[in-house]
Amino acid sequence: MVTLFRWLVRLTVGLILAGVALIALVWYFAVRSLPDYNATYDVAGISAPVEIVRSTEDVPHIFGKNDHDVFFALGLAHAQDRLFQMNVLRRAAQGRLSEIYGAGALPADDLARRLGLYRNATASVAAQNPDTLAALKAYSQGVNAWIQQVNLGARGRGAPEFFLYPDDISYWEPADSIAILKLLAASSTVQLRREVLRARLSLAAPERGQELVAATGEPELPSYASLFPDARFAGAERHVMRPDWSTGLAGYLSPSLGASANGWAAAANRTAAGGALLANDPHFALTAPGLWYLARVELASGGVIGGTIPGIPAILSGRNPKLAWGITPAQIDDQDLFIEEVQPGDPDRYRGANGWENFTTHTETVRVRGEAPRTITLRESENGPILPASQLDIASILPAGHVAALAWTGGRGQDTSMSALMDLMRAQTRQDAARVMGNMVAPALTVTLADKSGIGQVTVGALPQRSTDSPVQGRLPQPGWSAAHRWEAVTSAPATLTDLHPQGGVVASTGAALPGQQILGFDRADRYRQDRLRHLIDSREVHSRDSFIAAQIDIVSPDARALLPVVAAELWFTDEPSPQGTPERQRQDALALLANWDGAMSEHLPEPLIYSAWMRALQERIVQDELGPLTNELTEFHPEFIEKVFRNIDGAAVWCDIRQSTPVETCTQIARQALDAALLELTGRFGPDLASWRWGDVHRARHVHPALGDLRGLSYIVNLVQPTSGGNSSIAHAGLLGHGPNPYQNVTGATYRGVYDLADPDSSVFIISTGQSGHPLSRHYDDMAELWRRGEYVRMSLDPDLARAAATGVTRLEPLPE
Repeated sequence: MVTLFRWLVRLTVGLILAGVALIALVWYFAVRSLPDYNATYDVAGISAPVEIVRSTEDVPHIFGKNDHDVFFALGLAHAQDRLFQMNVLRRAAQGRLSEIYGAGALPADDLARRLGLYRNATASVAAQNPDTLAALKAYSQGVNAWIQQVNLGARGRGAPEFFLYPDDISYWEPADSIAILKLLAASSTVQLRREVLRARLSLAAPERGQELVAATGEPELPSYASLFPDARFAGAERHVMRPDWSTGLAGYLSPSLGASANGWAAAANRTAAGGALLANDPHFALTAPGLWYLARVELASGGVIGGTIPGIPAILSGRNPKLAWGITPAQIDDQDLFIEEVQPGDPDRYRGANGWENFTTHTETVRVRGEAPRTITLRESENGPILPASQLDIASILPAGHVAALAWTGGRGQDTSMSALMDLMRAQTRQDAARVMGNMVAPALTVTLADKSGIGQVTVGALPQRSTDSPVQGRLPQPGWSAAHRWEAVTSAPATLTDLHPQGGVVASTGAALPGQQILGFDRADRYRQDRLRHLIDSREVHSRDSFIAAQIDIVSPDARALLPVVAAELWFTDEPSPQGTPERQRQDALALLANWDGAMSEHLPEPLIYSAWMRALQERIVQDELGPLTNELTEFHPEFIEKVFRNIDGAAVWCDIRQSTPVETCTQIARQALDAALLELTGRFGPDLASWRWGDVHRARHVHPALGDLRGLSYIVNLVQPTSGGNSSIAHAGLLGHGPNPYQNVTGATYRGVYDLADPDSSVFIISTGQSGHPLSRHYDDMAELWRRGEYVRMSLDPDLARAAATGVTRLEPLPE
């Protein structure tokens, strides 16, 4: 017995020691991939020594003899901190995520290949101007130099993720950077998704279904069934569920994910310090690390500092000594879905404008980790590539014997968008910037500009020219065989969308098309946020950097301010006080809280939670009888629709009446029932005390790691979770998931914020949502996350002495002898 006990003790101690040794080994190899920012590296490809000075927040300030060497060093710095992210972004554009993630990534790879992101990127390399092509080559050399250093120095494969997701880490090429820009363009536009939703709404409720997403004053659309008589509303039996949110972020970006931003500026005569001000905050999905990376490069034309995306050697939002700029997705209607009729008995032919035509067809092989390779057949019609019916809800709108083709302005080669963005960094005036940005194709952008003499905005990007005979105008999927529906041409955005001398000395954009700009499309989903931004700008005659910061982190919900007075107009204080503890008294208490609420979506308040739950329940109740099973798939809140219903615009109040019931329900009754349902739901989760509820308890930002975020144990290390203020329509955008166990989860936000002050340029500030490093064991992995949550910033200075004085590391690159 004693002997057995001794052996058990020895076995236990041995297992403990083996576990400790394993953990130590894993830790050793993981730490090996942390870069030494004070090292000197001998590298081939530069002509003279280069310094990468790292600030306290790990922002690289790059100083070299010439632009080639500087872009080389930027590529090396990106690779030092974000090598795995860069490889994943590249794989997402190439359609090669399955090689590391397995079969779960096949749908993403299938779509990327059908869109031809990498093929078109490769074809676009030769279209770049000489300076851009030289910068892309230098950047690629810098990335590859770090990959060589990783291999030579056994630096933990460059990132710990590579131990779990094997990758050959192939060398970087200029086409890779252009491909990531193509992926960004495909991810920024949501026009395809909106067309499919309009078609589904029309099939579910032919008479009024499309009112849910139609903007006020938008021309009436024909029903989808009138375009395709064989189309039928597809319930659950034909609907293919899209992947959950975190799965959809496997490549950091995915087509039709959507993006937005705020961009505004004030001229010198509207600022306290006598210099122009500009603010910009692009909104993307929250990931860890975030999409953005801060950097400063010293070019021959002057220093440039701002936000980059790893893999792209351009500062997309930032400033140089004379010019500041910010980007906002323009929401140009740059995509159209065409329904193609397949010839019966011959899947390789389709109905064209002049009879049956052959699809352009080729096959590609997709390697899948742990499984046999898959061969996919890619087909293309005259209108564009054929998309998989299993994705983006396309199967639910297809008549039998038909497929869907996508026409997209970004779906072609000879794309000069990279040159436009690279030239923007060197521009010295807003006129120069407007000129070079005329080469932009996709993504379509509204670029806010400021220089010493003024401010302005320019909307750039390729724009489809549609026939005036088309009743659809790109808002619904169209017959591919009809010449009246096809694109007549693709042109650049017209010069009328450039305003470099705005009246009033201010400009503002939230990415939504404004009334009178129907040439861009009809989507104005950000109207409430646009109105709030204009209100904050116009309410002050004189602005300062601090007033711009206050506006950028403004958490007031403009849709709450617009909707509560009309939704609750006949509910405020209309009943005698009910006894404590009754549902009626809880409703009265909730209404009392909302009556005194200023609309601030603070994480510390109960009112944002009550309002959000109420509006969610209200929209569901209003549309349930009309849309049936489609109701459960409407994850987005449509405040303009709710306002139309309660103001009875064009008879929209009829939505409140439940058709199946004999009584005629009023909107006030539906609003009361929805509030009761929302309070019942929240009481079940948080108890009956309304005052103890907190928006931040459910509205939590989960910055998910695309590769490791769903792995048990590791998720607690690599994901960042924090309560946040704001909401869907606040300027400090904090978008809601809209479905699942916690529909109030914060999943999108301003992953980059910058405020540029040309009166005192070195007092300009910026911030990103996580940290500079993509390494979970680095102190710079999440050191900006709490600052970002609190609405704080770090200084963005071009002063080289200041950068060196606060440096936490200086990396030196020495040229290898010839």
